[in-house]
Amino acid sequence: MRSGTSIGRVRGLGSSKQGAKHWFHHRLTAGSNFLLLVWLLVSILRQPAFDYESMRMWLSSAWVAIPMILLVLSVFSHFRMGLQVVIEDYQHDESRVAALVALNVFTAVTASVAIFSVLKIAFGAAA
Repeated sequence: MRSGTSIGRVRGLGSSKQGAKHWFHHRLTAGSNFLLLVWLLVSILRQPAFDYESMRMWLSSAWVAIPMILLVLSVFSHFRMGLQVVIEDYQHDESRVAALVALNVFTAVTASVAIFSVLKIAFGAAA
């Protein structure tokens, strides 16, 4: 048995069989965002001082830089998946492809800049 209408099958508008996987990944990133943000808040609040040098020393530790990079990856992945759903649901003309490409490029560039910044501090770049 096929699902969908006859015209939907002809146009290729039926199910792409990716919904459950996308839903699971979105929930997985939401959970990891929560755990990593709790870690970040607790870790920052445990610092003795909040000046630039103290925070730079804190972020230069591998035990801090690695979870921070994981947080960046998780947040930007969750952001991309959420906006992808919005674009796919509400954009019905040819500009949908351009919007999805722009979303992917924007997410990749901004996540790369954030990861580069964390790595630069972690590997000891001076101000």
